[in-house]
Amino acid sequence: MSPTPPPEGWSTVAVTSVGLCGSDLHWYAEGGTGEVTLAEPVVPGHEFAGVALDGPYAGRRVAVDPAIPCGRCESCRDGHGNLCPQVQFAGHAGLDGGLQERLLWPDELLHPLPDGVSDDAGALLEPLGVALHAVQHAHVRLGQDVLVVGGGPIGVLVGAVAHRAGAARVFVAEPLEHRRRTALRFGADAAWSPDRVEDELMAATSGRGVDVVVEMAGADEGIAMAIACARPGARVALGGIPSTPLSAFPAAPARRKGLTFAMVRRMHDTYPRAIRLATTGIELDDLVSDRFPIERSAEAFEHAVRRTGDKTVITVSRS
Repeated sequence: MSPTPPPEGWSTVAVTSVGLCGSDLHWYAEGGTGEVTLAEPVVPGHEFAGVALDGPYAGRRVAVDPAIPCGRCESCRDGHGNLCPQVQFAGHAGLDGGLQERLLWPDELLHPLPDGVSDDAGALLEPLGVALHAVQHAHVRLGQDVLVVGGGPIGVLVGAVAHRAGAARVFVAEPLEHRRRTALRFGADAAWSPDRVEDELMAATSGRGVDVVVEMAGADEGIAMAIACARPGARVALGGIPSTPLSAFPAAPARRKGLTFAMVRRMHDTYPRAIRLATTGIELDDLVSDRFPIERSAEAFEHAVRRTGDKTVITVSRS
């Protein structure tokens, strides 16, 4: 008996690489992320690439956009599918993610990979897309100074993208020394531990502060740092996902400075640009510090939770 073909508009994807995101680690270690908790088992993984086994890209390596918006609501009709209230997201709320050998996915959310982009880099196009959306949402302009709070993989990529958007200088605040080194390797002009950031940054900017802050730490302390380091009239984009449903920050200095806050919600239509960046200077493979086969997935999660490296990738199969 021949296998049942996928539904019209969907393809079977043989998964090759899955990156572990900070939100995956929240699911694993805490059973939830932000205001959402796990109510039933779900296969994790929203950073992934694979090979299309059928459909329009049959036989080709593809990156997979993990968000499936409804396409019908007001947000979708307005071109903001990332804000769709009915969006389905891989590895989240009942929709199994990429940490499996095969899955079905909509053809329109598959993006063929050029020969120069590896399977691992294909998986990391998702965090690069988040970084692209964050920098765009933060309105980074030519010649501006930018502070990135949180030097995890997405924060590192935010810094790299901000430079390509025209930022004059990019500073990074990150408590882990090895991640500060990674941020510098990806083009940051300086990277400091949190206890030094305010003094060092104010010295670097002659007491003015930065024009834009992109927060990717997911902690109240990170938001407070963003406010302290922003110049009057600056824009602060909040992209970090906290472990708790509520965030708090010092309102008085934010009000006195007249800061504009923007909330970063995942990404939207960034894969074509992310692929171009991955082939023109942003070396996503250099962000991968650790690789595990799928048989050692539990070990991979335990390792990633300790945050002793940068990006952990699980190899599901070889393309």
